[in-house]
Amino acid sequence: MATEFTGAGDPARSLALLWRTREKSGRKGKGRPDLSVEAIVRAAIEVADADGLAALSMRRVAEHLGVGTMSLYTYVPGKAELLDVMLDTVIGECERPAVIEGGWRAALEFIARERWALYQRHPWMLYIATSRPPLGPNVADAYEYELRAVDGIGLTDLEMDSVVTLVGGYVQGAARGAVEAAQAVQHTGMTDEQWWNAHSPYLAAIMDASRYPLAARVGTTAGETHNAAYAPAHSFEFGLQRILDGIESLVRSRAT
Repeated sequence: MATEFTGAGDPARSLALLWRTREKSGRKGKGRPDLSVEAIVRAAIEVADADGLAALSMRRVAEHLGVGTMSLYTYVPGKAELLDVMLDTVIGECERPAVIEGGWRAALEFIARERWALYQRHPWMLYIATSRPPLGPNVADAYEYELRAVDGIGLTDLEMDSVVTLVGGYVQGAARGAVEAAQAVQHTGMTDEQWWNAHSPYLAAIMDASRYPLAARVGTTAGETHNAAYAPAHSFEFGLQRILDGIESLVRSRAT
């Protein structure tokens, strides 16, 4: 699947769309009364959720809404700007409780799991490069909330930014592996267990365990435990705790 990029649209029009400044100023376009930015964005999210990012186009969104393609352009300048506001919109789905018991580590765990769940609901997010993130209100709210989780624990401003970036990047990578594993089942019609049962007899006949003793031992243990060559949920949890262990070590070093 080809990767899309945020921040590819016209800056003025993207920001006006993200922050709805055109609507706030009262300068609304002469569009259809049954259309709105929110309706178009929601339809685009529904298309991407159902059919993937590759299926998303202005024409496909218009068909989903039952309107002509050109009618969308009164509200949304184009696909590039639409992608920005789609991403900003779904990021707003994450819960952000004011208080999380357990300190910064529990807060980062909560943030990570919320983002993990968001990727499962909207896997198309994983195929949008966000090195230039959409500068919308929900993205700003999320960044502020994540920074508050590590504020006042002894980190510099740069380290605070690096910590939330580290956790976010880890979750994104782990979620992409989980989504691809689920898609493999859908595309092949074969579960991981069925795939392994089909391949293992041939592998046993070909592979010399004495040549790969560690791979044979460890791989067998993991395979028997997970009934699969790869267990996304286990890998996510294991990796998240190791990431947090590393951050905790940094925080403790500042207290000495």
